[in-house]
Amino acid sequence: MRTQVAIIGAGPAGLLLSHLLAQGGVESVVLETRSEAYVAARIRAGILEHSSVELLEAVGLGARIRTEGDHHRGIYLQWPGERHHLDFVDLAGRSVWVYGQTEVQKDLIAARAADDQEIHYEVSDVALHEVESDRPYVTFTDKSGSTQRLDCDVIAGCDGSFGPSRHAVPAAKTFERVYPYSWFGILADVAPSTDELIYAWHPNGFALHSMRSATVSRLYLQVPNGTDPESWSDDRIWEELATRLGHGQNGWKLTPGPITDKSVLPMRSYVQTPMRHGNLFLAGDAAHIVPPTGAKGLNLAIADVALLSKALIAQLREKNPALAERYSDDAQRRVWRCTHFSWWMTTMLHTSGDPFDAELQLSQLRWVATSRAGATGLAENYAGLPIGY
Repeated sequence: MRTQVAIIGAGPAGLLLSHLLAQGGVESVVLETRSEAYVAARIRAGILEHSSVELLEAVGLGARIRTEGDHHRGIYLQWPGERHHLDFVDLAGRSVWVYGQTEVQKDLIAARAADDQEIHYEVSDVALHEVESDRPYVTFTDKSGSTQRLDCDVIAGCDGSFGPSRHAVPAAKTFERVYPYSWFGILADVAPSTDELIYAWHPNGFALHSMRSATVSRLYLQVPNGTDPESWSDDRIWEELATRLGHGQNGWKLTPGPITDKSVLPMRSYVQTPMRHGNLFLAGDAAHIVPPTGAKGLNLAIADVALLSKALIAQLREKNPALAERYSDDAQRRVWRCTHFSWWMTTMLHTSGDPFDAELQLSQLRWVATSRAGATGLAENYAGLPIGY
């Protein structure tokens, strides 16, 4: 097989990259180790930044966001006895949309199917070869068990933190922070008890009330690393959520409902540099991981491929390598800004058991909630800086 860009990974990063490349006249083939059904059903991020929505709309992928997504002007910050609303539109002129990654994936799959995109699902033994040359290629075993070779001009590694692309960058420098707590997340078939997300600091630990739709709520509890989700009964989950989210505070009530999914998500920050080696380019989780507190993971992947698609179109169509040569530096400026913001939100809201830390956190929360400068900084970063920042 032969193509211009071999894309490893058929998640949002890989499929959006193939979509953007196709609009720029560049061919690609996508390889994915999981099944199409598995990739489409993965429950991940649920918040789209202002810039992400602008990009998706500009390339014909925004119709369902406007009709089925939930437009939010801001979030609530809470600690015992107090809840404050931060209006991002008033503060920074930008907003966010609640629109799950599963929905973004559906839109991308439909768009790529309409364009006859070549995607190979359930492949194995994926290996990258000669990425420093002008003739890189990828070998893999297809779904039927046959060995295949895909020749290309460029390889785009969009295969997440466990794929082979990350490890094909020799002598890469890595930065990592592993947090001493995890998120216990649930999906529940119940209407959200709030109009916008509630980020709650509590002595028992952080809690978040999010949502997926008008009938499905997504909620999280801070728990110790290694927690078994099955060790928590449904009643215990709802009782602890009610405590941390302030059930009864100023008349507010948390409405419980049937829990359909339980999972535990470890928290870490990870950045690998550079994001390019020869004709291999990394994007999304293959190059960086952020804790979900700042709602940045999916949005960073979108920003990466927005830059990468322009760089590859310029290199392959116009024979201009300037953007490709700058890609890693350009992308990592935003990566580090979002990494810092995600770390800042995480350390401000998650308890450590240290009374000194707790007082510092409460002081910081009060400042953010009552200072326009503090609130604007949070709003600007949460709603998202322009792509290319």
